[in-house]
Amino acid sequence: MRLRLATLAVVAFSATAAAQPPATPLKSGAPVSGRLAAKDTVRYAIALRDSTFLLGSITQPDQPLAVRLLAAGNQVRGRFEGPGVGALRFSAVSGDTGTLTVEVTAPSGRAAGYSLTLLRHEPLARNPARRADQLLARYDAPDMPGGEVRVWRGGKVLYTKGFGMADLRHNIPYRTNTPTNLGSTSKQFTAFAVLLQAERGKLSLEDDIRTHLPELPFLGDTVRIKHLITHQSGLREFLNLLAMSDRQIMDDRIDRTELLEIVRRQPRLQNVPGTEFNYNNTAFGLAALIVERTSGQAIADFFRDEVFVPLGMTRTMARADRAMIIPNAAMGYVARPSGFGEAVDLSGALGAGGIYTTVEDLQVWAEAMLSPTPRVGSRKIFETMTTNSRFNDGKPSAYGMGVFVDEQRGLKRIQHGGADVAHRSMLALYPTINAGVSVQSNNAGFASNVAFDIASVFFADAMRGVDSTAAVSAPARPATPVAAPVGDALAAFAGRYWSDELESSMTIVQRGDTLLLRQRRHEDAPLKPGPKTDTFEGRTLTLSFERDRNGEVIGFYAANARTRDVRFARVRP
Repeated sequence: MRLRLATLAVVAFSATAAAQPPATPLKSGAPVSGRLAAKDTVRYAIALRDSTFLLGSITQPDQPLAVRLLAAGNQVRGRFEGPGVGALRFSAVSGDTGTLTVEVTAPSGRAAGYSLTLLRHEPLARNPARRADQLLARYDAPDMPGGEVRVWRGGKVLYTKGFGMADLRHNIPYRTNTPTNLGSTSKQFTAFAVLLQAERGKLSLEDDIRTHLPELPFLGDTVRIKHLITHQSGLREFLNLLAMSDRQIMDDRIDRTELLEIVRRQPRLQNVPGTEFNYNNTAFGLAALIVERTSGQAIADFFRDEVFVPLGMTRTMARADRAMIIPNAAMGYVARPSGFGEAVDLSGALGAGGIYTTVEDLQVWAEAMLSPTPRVGSRKIFETMTTNSRFNDGKPSAYGMGVFVDEQRGLKRIQHGGADVAHRSMLALYPTINAGVSVQSNNAGFASNVAFDIASVFFADAMRGVDSTAAVSAPARPATPVAAPVGDALAAFAGRYWSDELESSMTIVQRGDTLLLRQRRHEDAPLKPGPKTDTFEGRTLTLSFERDRNGEVIGFYAANARTRDVRFARVRP
């Protein structure tokens, strides 16, 4: 591919902008070094001549930096931020002419050194394979965790590639047969297992889950098996729940048997089953337990005997325990202050996650899903999985059983992504053209939705020009700000709070005109006033405080992304 030399205009903006030297033109490939003053911003302008692909790298020797790419009118073309020192790679695709601005800041506000290099500045590729190479270029380097990708249509592989490194410690590159943790993309295998057991008469989707898990209590309404695999159960999501406690969910061991105890301690459902979609790992973990009890097999063995072996998925395994060795698997990596560090998998995730596979094996599974005469299960099972489930009022959700069901630019799409601690994945199928894309990575910063961009390149002939799945932002509604409490009013919230459900405490302390949330194994987190009176937000939590009839604070209800109404009672001021 022919590379084009670029001209960069370097302009620094700060309180002393007038004292800065004039813009300095630089050639592509020549690093620009500098130092950000405290609370400074530096911007580099890149001339765009036509549809362009850009790839750059910024070295952060002192502290993490942030990069924004801005087109005309300050339209954001990308945001990149590395939590660690070392190289942060960034890329952009622009159809504009004029100028693209690379904006560099230090989120900490402290002074920082940097070295910026524009690695590639070239026309946007028209060939689909070369365009895919550009889309993945940010992760394709010998010192970076990478991934694997595969595109197929009508039984023919159109593009497949390993990029970056599978194991940085042993310098092993990624290949298309490198087993990688699927994370939540595994959920479709659990849904398939449930439906296979239903087809065999071992269970019914209408069964009360307590028929098979009698140790669970009645939580105010009947949770049926169908509610588990459609995310409509009303159960607490266990990872979000445990994140409210002293547990470190990324590091601590969570045994699968804890799922039952977590549900046993839930005082009531969060919503009536069948009335709300709430993405839920607890539910899929319970679904896997039901398969085990109705089959007499461990779920990992069930997957092996009923799916992987019959389909010839020779490099696919369910990891029942994170100490289990997966031969030739990709190690997961998370960017840390000192650079990339190794990360262990979540524990207790089997059923909701926990399957290692390759993009080659995923194509085999995907083609079975789309086949008129699948080699495992039946056509009816896969039709059920890939048909939108419905709520109690008859309205469809955007989820079938174990997969999302939507459209991309007018083309029907069956898709599911996954994220473990460090691994990322996406499987996207387009049934009307018998095609699919899968990507997997061992880089926690990998954007797995790139699979959709790759699909739009290879399957453009079957898609409309306008993306029908694009989110439309609702106009902002004016909000009346809540006056922030100070002094004695703030002190009213300080104290120690205890959750019987979690068997864990939170302490809220006052420091000047700020409240801090304190837990033994977490860093102190400042709490900011929320949108309503007596609500505060911090560390991904919303705390809604409760008062007695005398106006004394007696507790609060905690909520985060997927779990809510967890009560903490005040036990001392």
